[in-house]
Amino acid sequence: MNQPTLTEFAEDFWAAPDWHESLRQLGLTTFDAVFSFRAGQSLTKPNLSAFRSRDRIPVPGRKALYLKRYCRPPLRHQIAGWLQWGRRVSCADLDRLPAEPLAQIGIQTPKIVAYGTRWGRLFEKQSFIITEEISGSSLEKHLPDCLTDLNPAHNPAPRRQFLNRLADWVAAFHSGNFCHRDLYLSHIFLTEDDRLVLIDLHRTFRPRLFRHRWRLKDLTQLYYSAPGQWISRTDRLRFYLRYVGRSKLTAADRRLVRKIKRKAWRIADRDIRRGRPVPFAQ
Repeated sequence: MNQPTLTEFAEDFWAAPDWHESLRQLGLTTFDAVFSFRAGQSLTKPNLSAFRSRDRIPVPGRKALYLKRYCRPPLRHQIAGWLQWGRRVSCADLDRLPAEPLAQIGIQTPKIVAYGTRWGRLFEKQSFIITEEISGSSLEKHLPDCLTDLNPAHNPAPRRQFLNRLADWVAAFHSGNFCHRDLYLSHIFLTEDDRLVLIDLHRTFRPRLFRHRWRLKDLTQLYYSAPGQWISRTDRLRFYLRYVGRSKLTAADRRLVRKIKRKAWRIADRDIRRGRPVPFAQ
């Protein structure tokens, strides 16, 4: 599913035509109005950078909206984004730009409703992006029933089919030369109509160097966030074999699997010290 074509709604403000009237009703009619808007539900977390804010905005009769705002991001953050994309981009662009090429390889992302950037002489002053809420939940919050039903008398086929589907989806993502760098199950949604949707694209990019390193990071994050009480070692092996398209592990595969496990335990050590749960070790 491709992203809709957005049209100029106001100065420095682009929006999907089917959302123009709703944006007007919300009072989101100008760039300044977006940054003065306070009627949403703040989703700010303690570890969220001070230059960023996130809000959920209920919309009568329609899906809710998610608003991300960036105000005077640090220069180092901006320059890192420019190097990542090979040109000047705003923080909102980092959320927006991967969506269309991902759609072309079959990876769905949240629908973009509006975005805008206000530049200074060279660097970004402010930017925002508004996306449509996904009808469903993340795999972190709710795994499909076929994965949480461990009754040995039940048919294992749906379980294997879903794991194969997820492995094919991740393989397609990486085959498009993309890496997410935050590929925990919290960022993979399963919709009510059974589609997989990738969210939080801000760090998604196509690395020109060290691609293996970034894929290792993605695979480790998936491994780490898959809860051990539902996802067995056999499940993980089947997932990996499907991902690489082989029926048995090669020596190179075994080395990679060992790296994934070592890296997962390094993350676990950090989270244990901070009193956080370690999903894969449960």
